[in-house]
Amino acid sequence: MNNLAVTRQNFNDWMVPVFAPANFILVRGQGSHVWDQNDKQYIDFAGGIAVNALGHAHPVAVQALTEQATQLWHIGNGYTNEPVLRLAKQLVENTFADKVFFCNSGAEANEAALKLARKVGLLSGHANKNQIVAFKNAFHGRTLFTVTAGGQPKYSQDFAPLPEGIQHTAFNDLEQAKAVINENTCAVIVEPIQGEGGVLPADLEFLKGLRQLCDEHGAVLIFDEVQTGVGRTGSLYAYMNTGVTPDILTTAKALGGGFPIGAMIITNQYANMYAVGDHGTTYGGNPLACAVANAVFEFINTPEVLEGVQQRFDYFVTGLNKINAKFNVFEQIRGQGLLIGCVLKAEHAGQAKNIVNLAGEQGLLALVAGPNVVRFTPSLIIPFEDIDEGLSRFEQALEKFSHELKECA
Repeated sequence: MNNLAVTRQNFNDWMVPVFAPANFILVRGQGSHVWDQNDKQYIDFAGGIAVNALGHAHPVAVQALTEQATQLWHIGNGYTNEPVLRLAKQLVENTFADKVFFCNSGAEANEAALKLARKVGLLSGHANKNQIVAFKNAFHGRTLFTVTAGGQPKYSQDFAPLPEGIQHTAFNDLEQAKAVINENTCAVIVEPIQGEGGVLPADLEFLKGLRQLCDEHGAVLIFDEVQTGVGRTGSLYAYMNTGVTPDILTTAKALGGGFPIGAMIITNQYANMYAVGDHGTTYGGNPLACAVANAVFEFINTPEVLEGVQQRFDYFVTGLNKINAKFNVFEQIRGQGLLIGCVLKAEHAGQAKNIVNLAGEQGLLALVAGPNVVRFTPSLIIPFEDIDEGLSRFEQALEKFSHELKECA
């Protein structure tokens, strides 16, 4: 069966249609290069949606996985293991946190955080302290709880009735936040940079104001760093750029460098409100995932890698501005580190996916962040020559896009 010949049409035949993948099938990768079934080579600016922090088949990750694969794969949560404890120690020693809960994805990490917030409210002694404040255009995952917390109705409206007690207000609007955060609020969940919502950074004063409001009302401040964490912004975690420390932080994506893993990291004050049996997971914290994450995290958490992320951001922005001077399709280039959003001008609204498809034709993998933003989340160590080649292919895609616009005019 492993030798079965498959085609892109087979996706339509056999897979539940919740995705609309590209018309090619990728079969192998090395560094920031990937190849399809026809041996066409692509430069990877997508990074598995900010997951492949060290690119494809990095020796550090491969060695950690293969070594662990010969020792211990899975034992369930009735036992602990060495890799999970080593990874917990790394996270605790390098962040604000005292405790860690491991799971398999960002959605699961956010689910754990939001459930804990409700427990915090219950133990507060205030009967109605169960309201969660989130922000419009946010994204926190696809479980029913997390998709409701996300502020994008297009992802939740078909699955009503939705969990209650979640209120959305405008991102980066502190006055609106003050109007809804009160004694009934058990938690505020926010992304330091809205990723899926358009690569939109939070204002520092907005985050500081949320911290103060949570302190005043006894609410838990949750930072969703699923996309921004593990070096993506040039700091180990984005909160480190803000001067604001959350009570709970969720992390996933880059944490395993491509191997599925997620985590909720938390202070003792709130961690100890969870009791044995309150929450759990079968696969979370398994030795394979934690061994890989240990190696990836340790590799990234160095001045060389983190400073290199900022250098690559500057390099990307210079190149993108040069391309945009030629085609004039983007209103703004924004983001931090290697989470970059190219915001389309109003006259090109809704065309981000078209541009990404054209980039694919030119041999470049890219992403959208909503209908109006082209997003790049490449490897944190992508070579500068690969950035040059990728931008050259992006320029070719924009040339074709501009040509199509002229034909339609």
